[in-house]
Amino acid sequence: MLQTIEATIDEQGNVRLLQPIQLSKPRRAYVTILDDERDIPETALLSEASLAEDWNRSEEDAAWSHLQ
Repeated sequence: MLQTIEATIDEQGNVRLLQPIQLSKPRRAYVTILDDERDIPETALLSEASLAEDWNRSEEDAAWSHLQ
């Protein structure tokens, strides 16, 4: 089973999980380095609320339900 856990990585490469996890035995893991969240363009953040009004409607859910 694949599980995604959010973490931060400091400048020295130390990984800190943002939530505790319990594993039955040691496991392998892949680490993906993401862009800093602060690099999101301000226009994207400002348009999120107005787009959500249009997208979060029952008509939209029905129109796209065949893709789920």
